[in-house]
Amino acid sequence: MDVDLFVGIPVSDYAEALKWYERLLGVPPAFFPHETEAVWELAEHRYVYVVRDLERAGSAVLTVFFENLDVVTAWVTAGGLEPAKEEKYGNGVRKVVYRDPDGNEIGFGGGSG
Repeated sequence: MDVDLFVGIPVSDYAEALKWYERLLGVPPAFFPHETEAVWELAEHRYVYVVRDLERAGSAVLTVFFENLDVVTAWVTAGGLEPAKEEKYGNGVRKVVYRDPDGNEIGFGGGSG
């Protein structure tokens, strides 16, 4: 079964969020559906977007898994962002959590490195 994914993150300050997510993801958005929404393609047919939505801002929780978590966290740190916390699980999986200016939780997960 093929799976496409389009995950939304509500934010209060679109301009600030746009800058923050460019630093987190390391690239500019792939496209802009309208003036207060930006979309990044993480992998083929797998997207994450930020959209100005004052009522729901700060309520998103998502985790993206990567093959090499250490490489990903290194380029995020190089972009000037530090994780809010790191979790380690008994099965060797790690999760590094970042929080955007609204408090949305963006987790990057992967195996021990």
